[in-house]
Amino acid sequence: MARAAEHGLCISKPWGETAHYDFVVETGGKLLRVQVKSTFSNRKGKYRCGVHGSRGAYVADAFDFIAAYLVPENLWYIIPAEKIEGKEGIMISPKLETAKYRDYREAWKLLGAAEDVADHTSDAQATSVT
Repeated sequence: MARAAEHGLCISKPWGETAHYDFVVETGGKLLRVQVKSTFSNRKGKYRCGVHGSRGAYVADAFDFIAAYLVPENLWYIIPAEKIEGKEGIMISPKLETAKYRDYREAWKLLGAAEDVADHTSDAQATSVT
């Protein structure tokens, strides 16, 4: 939520623990539900990120986006829910130019963040990682 707020996004957190999402972003009069996941699991430059709940894969329409955080890389991936639907885990390869989720790396603009803020942060992230 803090990183989303840094991008100027208007965020809200649901009360309680019953929702299938962790926070909501208000943008353009719409509410986008975001589920947050993180991973340390690095195998040969690929990170396995579990994208499931306690009872298996999430049901359709449980949320709108996954915000996946690769802890050792200090990188966020903002992935539309339909890209992970029915899966219990995904592999994210931050160093691979042809990686499946590459377009979602620091893609805060998908949640309504101003592109110049998102691009500036992505550039700073890339500099600090290399």
